Formats: sequence, C-alpha cells, structure tokens
Amino acid sequence: MTKSNSYSTVNMVICLIYSMSKWISTYFELLPSIGISPIVASLLER
Repeated sequence: MTKSNSYSTVNMVICLIYSMSKWISTYFELLPSIGISPIVASLLER
C-alpha cells in the first residue's frame, strides 16, 4: 500500500510540474505584451 501511495504521489508531482511548466511557458510568452515584470519579481522572491 505504501508503495502504490508513494507512486501516486510521484505521479501527482510529475503532473503538477508538467502543468506548471506549460503555464509558465505560456505566461512568459504573454509577459512582454502585458508588462508585469514587477509581479514576477515579487513572486520569485518568495
């Protein structure tokens, strides 16, 4: 049970990282037109 549980956790993390990377790539494509780099800087400081 512990093995399958850790496997599902790894799966969830991989899916999360994948969706985050897609979102970040889309975000940085939109970033120049929006021009909200101060918000990105404040987010990266955390």
